[in-house]
Amino acid sequence: MSSARTLRVPGRHGYAAEFSPYLPGRLACAAAQHYGIAGCGTLLVLDQNESGLQIFRSFDWNDGLFDVTWSENNEHVLVTCSGDGSLQLWDTAKATGPLQVYKEHTQEVYSVDWSQTRGEQLVVSGSWDQTVKVWDPTVGNSLCTFRGHESVIYSTIWSPHIPGCFASASGDQTLRIWDMKTTGVRIVIPAHQTEILSCDWCKYNENLVVTGAVDCSLRGWDLRNVRQPVFELLGHTYAIRRVKFSPFHASVLASCSYDFTVRFWNFSKPDPLLETVEHHTEFTCGLDLSLQSPTQVADCSWDETIKIYDPVCLMVPG
Repeated sequence: MSSARTLRVPGRHGYAAEFSPYLPGRLACAAAQHYGIAGCGTLLVLDQNESGLQIFRSFDWNDGLFDVTWSENNEHVLVTCSGDGSLQLWDTAKATGPLQVYKEHTQEVYSVDWSQTRGEQLVVSGSWDQTVKVWDPTVGNSLCTFRGHESVIYSTIWSPHIPGCFASASGDQTLRIWDMKTTGVRIVIPAHQTEILSCDWCKYNENLVVTGAVDCSLRGWDLRNVRQPVFELLGHTYAIRRVKFSPFHASVLASCSYDFTVRFWNFSKPDPLLETVEHHTEFTCGLDLSLQSPTQVADCSWDETIKIYDPVCLMVPG
């Protein structure tokens, strides 16, 4: 692996990282004081240079920030979500913020995602209040609220293929697929027998969603036949906190875990584990794969560091 560019942020524990879809090398990180249990939160916007990572902007919020998503129609705009039940809209062209606060959830908001299909600028949020909400960022109120999960919601992700369609993963051990057109749940998948902390939608297959859970496993689900997973990936030794499909390789994905590692997988291979990266000393919570560079990965951890690096398995073909 190429040497990681590292930024240490004292007193801030990283929860989520996401590369800008516009500016090569720009990265956003959502972080919290005191492991997110108490204190404030910080949104860090970072740029890469030859010497490492530098902070371009830093915004503070009065509660921990748990997730971040970039706008898909404005390179300066991002949305974060917080322990106080609110979402925040930020503009990196301005030194202060937020521009807008959306407060409807009644408990922690753990997940936020900006839609990726054309002609649609919507944000989906998932909360510990057991609801999912969809927002138009230009409107102060949510457009609709989705109920059905029976425990906290950890992860919400838009389909990159189907407008108005998103997935959610919950402590109730289910993965659910929703459709705004029907304002209800389309599919309920009892995907694990433990809490599901993360899900992601394959960029190359509109029917493939992956889940990562407290049982240390990753499972792939074909939405046309959900009776059993199409793959299961084993190797993590503690709960999987986040999973991301590659934007460049149809069968490659990455996962990070409370076992402090990031692992890279090719689920089409008999021996799917490609590489294990062990460069954190605490829970690794944030993970993203660059949309611009086929080899570049970012992660962040409760060890107060944010890292950008090129794992060996992405630098060699196959």
